Amino acid sequence: MGTSTSLILGVVNLLLFLRTCVSTQHCPAGIIPPELDSPESWSVHKPPFDTGFMSSIVHSFLSSVQPNPFPKDLFIQILNTKNITGTTTLNEVLRYEVGFLVCVAIGILYIVLMPLIGLCFACCRCCGNCGGYMYQKQTSSINCRRRSFYWVTFLITLLIFAGNICMFLSNNHTHESVRSAPGEFNTTLKNLQSYISNIPKQIDQVLSESFVVVDNVTYNIKEIGPLLGRDIQGGIEGAMMPALDSAAVMAQVVQNTSVLLYTLNTTQKELNLLQSNLTGVKSRINKTLHSQGCNQCVFLQSELDKLSLGTSINLSSLSKLQSAVDQAEKTDLNTQIQKGKDFFESIPDRVADATTDSVKQVEQDLQTIKNQVSQVTSDIPLQQLTEFSNSLSTVQEETKNYTPTIDLAEKLRWIIAIILCCLILLVVMCNVLGLMLGPSGLVPKNDPTDRSSTANCGGLFLMAGVGFSFLFSWIFMIIVLILFLVGGNMYTLICVPWKTQQLFQIIDTPGVIPGFQLSQSLGLKTNLTITNVYNDCQMNKSLWNTLHLEDIINLNDYLNVSKYTGHVQEVLQSSNITLPSIVLLNSETKKQLSSFSATASSVNVSSIMQKVTIPTNFSYLADQLDALVKKQTNDTIKAELQNEAKDLRFIQTQINSTIKPQLMDLASQIEFFSDIMSHINGTVEIVLEKVNSAQDVLNNTAQTVKSKLTEFVDCQIGVFTTLAEWANQTITEKVGRCGPVAVTVNTVENLVCSQLVDSLNAFWFSLGWCMVFLIPSIIFSVKLAKFYRRMKYKDEYLDNIMMNPFPRVNQKPY
Repeated sequence: MGTSTSLILGVVNLLLFLRTCVSTQHCPAGIIPPELDSPESWSVHKPPFDTGFMSSIVHSFLSSVQPNPFPKDLFIQILNTKNITGTTTLNEVLRYEVGFLVCVAIGILYIVLMPLIGLCFACCRCCGNCGGYMYQKQTSSINCRRRSFYWVTFLITLLIFAGNICMFLSNNHTHESVRSAPGEFNTTLKNLQSYISNIPKQIDQVLSESFVVVDNVTYNIKEIGPLLGRDIQGGIEGAMMPALDSAAVMAQVVQNTSVLLYTLNTTQKELNLLQSNLTGVKSRINKTLHSQGCNQCVFLQSELDKLSLGTSINLSSLSKLQSAVDQAEKTDLNTQIQKGKDFFESIPDRVADATTDSVKQVEQDLQTIKNQVSQVTSDIPLQQLTEFSNSLSTVQEETKNYTPTIDLAEKLRWIIAIILCCLILLVVMCNVLGLMLGPSGLVPKNDPTDRSSTANCGGLFLMAGVGFSFLFSWIFMIIVLILFLVGGNMYTLICVPWKTQQLFQIIDTPGVIPGFQLSQSLGLKTNLTITNVYNDCQMNKSLWNTLHLEDIINLNDYLNVSKYTGHVQEVLQSSNITLPSIVLLNSETKKQLSSFSATASSVNVSSIMQKVTIPTNFSYLADQLDALVKKQTNDTIKAELQNEAKDLRFIQTQINSTIKPQLMDLASQIEFFSDIMSHINGTVEIVLEKVNSAQDVLNNTAQTVKSKLTEFVDCQIGVFTTLAEWANQTITEKVGRCGPVAVTVNTVENLVCSQLVDSLNAFWFSLGWCMVFLIPSIIFSVKLAKFYRRMKYKDEYLDNIMMNPFPRVNQKPY
């Protein structure tokens, strides 16, 4: 039983300790604004085919053709004067384009000479000259010459075929780029429009989050009673509640002691009554046993003498304890404890009543702050962003309208380019067939007039390739020249300065684009340049820093809430919050508790119940009486013995049903009471110590209220300070981060230069490559064809050589 008592006391102490440690102090306005909503990021579209190997070669060639730096000043001069026919301007343009002019001169020379040479060559061969005379002189080095011409022609054909493959690839890349360009352009504009449309949403989000914070602070001010009241409760709870709880435990001890004393008195009365009844029954049995007519009754006298209740309670030492309990109960300890609890629970209502006027004034200031923050957007040029977004929508619609025309034009271009590629492939196939059929049908020891049809076909295919070369090469060169001038100048005058940002500098030059001034179009006072905006957007800076909005918007005028928070702080601090004085336990109560503990500790609990035995021989004696009845002849004695046996059984029943359980429970209570009484002095001392400590805290409630009020006010003011800092930082560093603008510019540059211009340049460069190698192809194909074609005239020298009896070396057929 002692172990269970210790466990109960330990649990009670643990609960008191935990209740003391739990703090209700908190900052009720702790709000963390969420991150701003941002549009999904996107990257620059990669071309479907990699033309890097061609781009590097073409760029190197164009850099050699045009080594001059970008003529920024000349460009600005031409755009400003709108006239390039002036002598000085024209000379500068020609000087800059000298590399292109040299290439154009070479191209024109090619265009003029190739058909002329082809015509002269054809006429000359028709007259039997230029290899047209079907006679081949046989010499000892003829086989070596044929092999040399063969391998040179084979190598040249491979080079032409390589250029032809590049033509097919670049043409296909151009086709895919042009087909996908409108969709990619529209997607890019859509992403940019999404970014622009998201800027007002981000600003609205900053305002809405600011309003949420202001509304939360307003709510906290309205609920200052519960919030500040709980904080004040938390300041005194650590001392007050353990004192009240321990006093309640002590009140329960007093009550339990009173109940125990009452139970002891009641039990004593019942035992006395039972002892009286037992004495009467015993006296009657003794009288009956000694009657004259009672047969064989004397032998039960010994059993009757043993008949005793055997239990007694000594209440003589409890009179002082009963008096102490009565005095302690008169103090009405529970009422005083409830009074302390009612005081504790009433603190929020008292705070709310004391701050009613202050709350109304603060609500007006908070509404002023809310209105002040809402005016942040008044000077931000959101209208210009809306107009720009509408312009982007118009461009998207125009792009969709022109997309079918672009697709049709691209389809025609692709067909023409495929025809050009196939014509070059035709020349390559003629050369390949000539190089295959010629050696396979050639027998070097045979007479040239007796060459096989296979070898003759090989020679004819070589001559067909020469004819096609003369027929189409000058036309191809015209195409190369046109594409070279267009694509080459687009690369040097647009793509290169675009990458180096010199193109942006030209656009930034005043007067180049009439009526265009970036700052004015956005309604800004600062001198913005596209170059600076692009560089800032490359670093994903905010709209505030990119457009230098600090020059037109003084953000501190809108977000400087200190001029309002000072008044808020002053009003709240001036609130007259007072708590009434309260005495947890008066001196009389403390005196009675001390008296009770002193009396209770002096009680000898072990002497209360001197002897506790449960008699069980009553039924046995009753059975002996019933057995004795049968031996009697006197009816009167029989009746007396039967009645006396019945009385004994009744007493035994009372003992078993009432006295026995009551005595067992009483013994348990006394043991528990004994354990409590052994620690009662220390318990009361702890209770009084806690009560005194709590009373010291309650006597200093004014300081506690002032401290908690200061913490509450500082918390609300801190929220406004955090709000202003967050809104300022968010607007200046996060709203409208313009990385998507740089991505848009890079995407357009990728579409124009990396996909369209580079693929176009790769096509004309590949075609020009083929044109260059057509010249040696013509020469060596003509030379090689005569070794395979069937001659009309014999060489006599060959006949003499054939009649020579010396054996000849077996030659390979190529």
